[in-house]
Parts: sequence; C-alpha cells; structure tokens
Amino acid sequence: MGDDFGDRIARNVKQLRGARGLTHAQMAKIAGVPRATWTNLESGSANPTVSVLRRAAHALQVTIEELLSEPRAECEFFPLAQLPVRTQGQARVRKLLPHAIPGMEMDRIELPPGGRMPGIPHTPGTREYLTCELGEIVLAAAGEEWRLRAGDVLSFRGDQRHAYANPGARPAVGYSVVVLAPAH
Repeated sequence: MGDDFGDRIARNVKQLRGARGLTHAQMAKIAGVPRATWTNLESGSANPTVSVLRRAAHALQVTIEELLSEPRAECEFFPLAQLPVRTQGQARVRKLLPHAIPGMEMDRIELPPGGRMPGIPHTPGTREYLTCELGEIVLAAAGEEWRLRAGDVLSFRGDQRHAYANPGARPAVGYSVVVLAPAH
C-alpha cells in the first residue's frame, strides 16, 4: 500500500474539501486538527493516526472507509436495470442507493392492487419515513393504521413490527427512507 495509500487519502480529502468550498484552515478548524496536519493529509505525505482519520471523516461527513477507498467518480450513472430489485411479500422493492451509505437505506416500493408487504423491524432507535407517490398505502404499526395518499409522509419507529398494504384498485408506489440508529 505505502505511498499509494497516502495518495489515495490525499485525493479523497482534497476532493471532499474542494466540493465543500472550504480552505485548509477552515477544514482543520472544523476537524479540530492543526492546519499543518490537514495540509499533510492533502499532500499525500501524511501517515495519519486513526484519531486524525476519524476527525477528518467526521468533519467531511463521510466514513473513514470512504477516505481510505479508491476515489469515486464525481458522477456515476446507474441504469434502471443495474439497480437491485427484490420481491418482499407481494411488493416489488428497488434500492435507490446503489452505494452503501452507513446508517441509511432508501427504497422504492411498488404494491399491486390489494397487495401487502411485511416490514422488517430494524435495529432499536431506527426511524423510518414513508411517502406515498401514487395510489394509497396503508401502514400498520403500533396497533394503528395510517392511510397515505399521494404526497403524504409518515414518520414512525422502524424498530417495531409494521406492514404495508395497498387497499386500492390500482398500483401504489411509495418511498421508504430508513435512518438507522447509530451504534453505541
């Protein structure tokens, strides 16, 4: 790994800082590290400690893994056919985030008329947001039911048993955003 590893960190840190429109001094202050440390990170000559990597990642709002990974292209196109799709209950569920983003999941849910889909409880403290784009979706959770129509949004604890249903005579489409609770 050697120099290539330092260069990889440097490219990632420099690209992420530049995308935010901040100077070395501003990023160093946000990260709580000396300006020279930040400058060394971007030069590729640094041999950062785990603590410095953690601070840099936090300041840039990315994971340490993203700082250490091969830099991603600034734009990536994913044709519909490349996005993962699964069947859950009677629903067709398509992932909307082609890259794993720690702590977040985002899916498009398509329910046929009269279709149902069991929800999978997530880790304790998880929050889920469901929006209906087309038709109607009924969400059952905590012993209650909520009927969502196009444009409605429901926020609920995603760590409990829940289920989705389409009571209508036409397909229903919704989007689920799951924000996982941070690990302690």
